[in-house]
Amino acid sequence: MTQQNPAQARAKIEAMKRQFEQKRQIDSSLDGIKNKIGVYSGKGGVGKTTVAVNLSAALANSGYSVGILDVDIDCPNVVRAMKISEQPMLDENKKMIPAERFGVKVMSMAYFQENEDEATIWRGPMIHNAINQMLQSTNWGELDYLIVDLPPGTSDSPLTVMQTLTMDGFVVVTTPQELAKIDAKRSINMIKKLQVNVLGIVENMSGGIFGSGAGTEIANELNLDFLGSIQIRQDYQDTSKPASLLNNEILNEYEAIIQKSLVNL
Repeated sequence: MTQQNPAQARAKIEAMKRQFEQKRQIDSSLDGIKNKIGVYSGKGGVGKTTVAVNLSAALANSGYSVGILDVDIDCPNVVRAMKISEQPMLDENKKMIPAERFGVKVMSMAYFQENEDEATIWRGPMIHNAINQMLQSTNWGELDYLIVDLPPGTSDSPLTVMQTLTMDGFVVVTTPQELAKIDAKRSINMIKKLQVNVLGIVENMSGGIFGSGAGTEIANELNLDFLGSIQIRQDYQDTSKPASLLNNEILNEYEAIIQKSLVNL
């Protein structure tokens, strides 16, 4: 094996120091948060953001202090889903104070887009830096739960979040279709490789023409908890507020998920 020269060794030590300091600042920024919960799936389009938003709204409706962190680099949709128009404010330390709606504090990559319609075309290092900068620069205050809406897939973006944040567990989202089930299993295997807890499986858009059953099948195959089905309903067409605040049946579905996965963490 070739030995590093002194300059290379010093550079490596300096990089390790920067990473340590960065992690320390992030931990300090999140110090007031009791539970950090990821909502994740290997496949896009399964309603991950819808689940994250309604889970947050249902928690706030039950009296918990809640925040939602949208770290989907390519398609950050939480701000639109929560109908937030204002930008974060700055505190005396130049940290961002998240905007709040429906009792939920919201921080999103969408705040860093000049134009909502523009595609974000970033490579790995830029994604890593953007996520870390947002984590260091946000003042969440005291929270019972921070719900983290992750990007889909098993590459740079979700990996950066999982390695940077000390998560208390993940809720994995699938839909009844076969391909969604396969990708959900891939995402579960990624979480397990990183030695983080999988709290259970949620089957979204269940019933009707989409069928049902993928969530229970995954839970049985991988020996995980099935947290419940979110039925597909017309109420989701009303985007004025999260559907869990519009329909008591939807609220009951999310409250059941909360009781099974989050209350006793």
